[in-house]
Amino acid sequence: MSTTDPTAAPSAFDLESRLDSVDTTLHGQRCAVIALGSNLGNRLDTLQGAVDALADTPGLRIKAVSAVYETAAVGGPEDQPAYYNAVVVLRTSLPPRDLLERGNAIEDAFGRVRTVHWGPRTLDVDILAYEGVTSDDPQLLLPHPRSHERAFVLAPWLDAQPEAELPGHGPVADLLAALGGPDAQGVRRREDIGLTLPE
Repeated sequence: MSTTDPTAAPSAFDLESRLDSVDTTLHGQRCAVIALGSNLGNRLDTLQGAVDALADTPGLRIKAVSAVYETAAVGGPEDQPAYYNAVVVLRTSLPPRDLLERGNAIEDAFGRVRTVHWGPRTLDVDILAYEGVTSDDPQLLLPHPRSHERAFVLAPWLDAQPEAELPGHGPVADLLAALGGPDAQGVRRREDIGLTLPE
């Protein structure tokens, strides 16, 4: 028996492209890139919790999440545990300052303590870039300084957004290649673990 009821039989369609087309009609949506890092406690659970908290933020939709990369701590006190790092690419209608405040709130929720400069931390949430915005405000430097020099930022960023460009510095792929590629500076992609993109 034939039917015109669209729910009676499955039909194939590209949900992601439909959502993307909706994105373009939303007022004030811009692309932002956020770096996540953790070297205390259950690092993987903390990064996943940060991804979930971002996904629960009104006015924000996650587009991509990188693989997890492990690296030794850069700067700060010696003998720190190794970091897990990841990058999240999102579209948001939140202005940069509100996105920063949300990131800080997520850090606080996971017990971030700011007592030692570049010290070990349960969670680090940094805005790497925000589409169309540059800022020299000490509280919100955009693009994030030193990103172009750090493989633990560039490797997951390239993974999440292969076409990415760092404003003022050029394609992320070229910047990472100049440092020595995805394994530069002791960065190691963890193939045995990963983060889940919220549905």
